[in-house]
Amino acid sequence: MDDCYECPCGYVYDPADNGGKPFEDLPNSWRCPKCGAYKDEFDRV
Repeated sequence: MDDCYECPCGYVYDPADNGGKPFEDLPNSWRCPKCGAYKDEFDRV
């Protein structure tokens, strides 16, 4: 199972829904598409 990460706003990044790209491989400049939070604000779930 791929690791999912959750934003404080409730958005969950699931690699399965994003072409299999692991969260760790996203650039540091990546932001939540729902609220714009930075990658480092997400928690592993």
